[in-house]
Amino acid sequence: MAVKYKVLEFANKVSRKKMGSKGAVQPDDPEYRILEPVVSDEMAEVALALEMRRPQSAAEVAARCGKPLAETERLLWELAVAGVCFVNQIDGVDRYWYDTWVPGIMEMMTNNRENVRKYPQIAEAFEAYGRVRGRQTAGAFPPGVGLMRVIPIETAIDGNSRRASYEEVSKYLNENSVFSVSDCSCRTAREVMGEGCGHLKEDMCIQLGHAAEYYIRTGRGRQITREEAFEIIRRAEENGLMHQIPNVDGVGKTHAICNCCGCSCLSLRSAEMFINTDMVRSNYIARVEREKCVACGECVEICPTNAARLGQKICGRTPLVIPPTETPRDNEWGPENWNPDYRTNRKETLETGTSPCKSACPAHIGVQGYIQLAAQGRYRDALELIKNENPFPAVCGRICPRKCESECTRAGIDDPIAIDEIKKFIADQELRADRRYLPRIRHQYDQKIAVIGSGPAGLSCAYYLAVEGYKVTVFEKEKVPGGMLVLGIPSFRLEKDVVRAEIDIIRELGVEFRLGVEVGKDLSLDDLRRQGYQAFYLAVGAQGSRKLGIPGEDASGVIPGVDFVRAINLGEGVTLTGKAVVIGGGNVAMDVARSAVRVGAQSTALFCLESRRQMPALEEEILEAEAEGVEINNGWGPARILTREGRVCGVEFKRCLSVFDAAGRFNPTFDEGETIQVAADSVLVAIGQAVTWGGLLDGSAAVLNPNQTIQADPLTYQTGQADVFAGGDAYSGPKFAIDAIAAGKQAAISIHRFVHPGQSLVIGRSRREFTPLDKSDLDLESYDRMPRQQAGHTRAEKAFRDPRQTFTEEQVRQETARCLGCGATYVDEALCVGCGLCTTRCKFDAISLVRVYDSPGVAFEDLKPVVVRTILKRKVKIAAKKARRALGLQR
Repeated sequence: MAVKYKVLEFANKVSRKKMGSKGAVQPDDPEYRILEPVVSDEMAEVALALEMRRPQSAAEVAARCGKPLAETERLLWELAVAGVCFVNQIDGVDRYWYDTWVPGIMEMMTNNRENVRKYPQIAEAFEAYGRVRGRQTAGAFPPGVGLMRVIPIETAIDGNSRRASYEEVSKYLNENSVFSVSDCSCRTAREVMGEGCGHLKEDMCIQLGHAAEYYIRTGRGRQITREEAFEIIRRAEENGLMHQIPNVDGVGKTHAICNCCGCSCLSLRSAEMFINTDMVRSNYIARVEREKCVACGECVEICPTNAARLGQKICGRTPLVIPPTETPRDNEWGPENWNPDYRTNRKETLETGTSPCKSACPAHIGVQGYIQLAAQGRYRDALELIKNENPFPAVCGRICPRKCESECTRAGIDDPIAIDEIKKFIADQELRADRRYLPRIRHQYDQKIAVIGSGPAGLSCAYYLAVEGYKVTVFEKEKVPGGMLVLGIPSFRLEKDVVRAEIDIIRELGVEFRLGVEVGKDLSLDDLRRQGYQAFYLAVGAQGSRKLGIPGEDASGVIPGVDFVRAINLGEGVTLTGKAVVIGGGNVAMDVARSAVRVGAQSTALFCLESRRQMPALEEEILEAEAEGVEINNGWGPARILTREGRVCGVEFKRCLSVFDAAGRFNPTFDEGETIQVAADSVLVAIGQAVTWGGLLDGSAAVLNPNQTIQADPLTYQTGQADVFAGGDAYSGPKFAIDAIAAGKQAAISIHRFVHPGQSLVIGRSRREFTPLDKSDLDLESYDRMPRQQAGHTRAEKAFRDPRQTFTEEQVRQETARCLGCGATYVDEALCVGCGLCTTRCKFDAISLVRVYDSPGVAFEDLKPVVVRTILKRKVKIAAKKARRALGLQR
């Protein structure tokens, strides 16, 4: 395509370069490429008569460019609409001028929705500008004088740390009278490139004064009141966005307030990609009072630049050394120092690790945080913290496998903290309708989402989508919602009113349940697409039973364990007589055996391949089964079902020599010569569960594994069919409810991104990779021994009621006091931009902003000498550092 030389000349004028000189703008550069699609040479001839930041009337411009006034007026208006120049009515006359590339022309051009839609090159050039030119600014700008500047969240600088009004968002809103709001130009560019981060662009950036007038007149933004502007600021902070302003208008002046995220903002890229934080930082940095910090991770999740990470607080034998981050202030700086993948390589923990409880939990709940909140009697705050990751704390307080407790550091002293019991106490506070915690719904979206299956994965996904603001419908083939929580777990482990109470909260969030509807039979995914559903989450669970594959298993009296428990939970009047034999060694087998005791079996014997130590069932459940009279026989595998006249009369077992091969794979071997025959009136099979799909995937591009689980991306849970996501047991095979709950939340994050154009499913996303600290390095000898609190039991032997009681408040107080407080947040001051978002999430006042710089900023016209001085000082620092290294005085 032919070069538009007048356009190229104007690009050089804005860049203050001479055509043909060293460093001049070339046709491949972003400055030319952003103009090229919409600026003609004729328009550029007029633009060349404009001046930077000096308003001129059309008549003045016409005189300079030699064009007729009417033509000049037309071309000036076209330039203004395109975003190349400002227009304001000053003293009753329209006057025009251009501004810097960034902040200025590039944002304004990207905010022309129609042009960007027609010419994606505009957005691409805007994105490229900072990536290409940003490297040149590394180390060249002192704190506070970059082209953009972070303005702290005002509540974070209340009190002693507040020093200057130019650091307050309210100052700029109160001193202006005209306001507009527009899409975020950075997120628009990312969206056009298919690299959105899930933070959406609409109604994000506020213009003030002359910029607001321009945005309103050219249709880039809509006029708002001051009160609406304050509301946009409040909502942005609630949704985890920080504030920046163009920093080139002079001290205490700006024409816009941007509400930014670290994963799409092209200004913050300076700090994140080039580690050039000084280019955007405020005068503040965040600091943590480690004694107060409980490593809940809320500040880490929200930190836009990944400056906050979880680390270790408990003392170890080896001193904790955190090497300082190198910056361009006093180092030569090149690509080897950059972090180009900053949007996908975010880290949650330091290399030395953090609290083992948070790391081990599949949902990575802030365990240490809610324990300390409970210790302070702040049960509602504790509940809110839990529900950020798990909408079913009351359920999980009863059936969780307690992986957090298995890894608890306290176990190295006496016994692990009774984490699940504490969580159960907290969650039971809201089983009463008048005490429920209902999260705030963040947005109001029109998109309809269908969740297929109402087990823990599906309900979790529905909960987080509803909180985000979507219209969610859950389709469940059974007559009651809850999936395996209601139908697959006996009431003596999980009473159904507990599940119903937590499902009621999901209903209150606006989720619709369509019960007795089997998708794939009563209607198809295509039917739902025609009804306007834009994404689907398949969470059908593993509700079928695996077959034994031995002779006689089709005989009358051989019952799949999952079906047996389901029938009891549905109230179908199940009874057994005589001798019951249960085959299996996992938690479901324990549930089946204990249920058999309760429905009339005179004796119940359980047989499994595994040794007692290898049994997959939790030790607690094994002991409870034995206490109820279940006889457990280890090391036996079924050979055949014995029958008489088509009905079971016994089982023949053979001795299992080993369950796993040398590589740890399940591959049992048997002594065929050692067998026993056991009489049985019924045989209950609980050797695992299977996924059954029916016609749900008919015509779908989704792919199944040989075991009938569905293939999906392990981070995003997207299947081979783009609008279909899957999780829970249907994806992973049978696991625990907490695993399904964690998967449901991650799928909700993906679905939110999927239903909006241009959003990546992975960019700017936490990968939820938490590293536990090294417990072997800890010195725990000095800690006092404190007995673990034990929950009481009611006398409800062999009844379908949960006999386990909840801790008393005094027990909670004593148990929370046993927590060692292993972790804390660490802030890398070299990466912190001083936005204050972290302070809005901390429930312990453990993190605050501290003023360490004192730069009011400078106007663009006064910037050059400041930058030159900084560059010269930097060269001296680098030379001195090299000299010290040469002398062996510095590493």
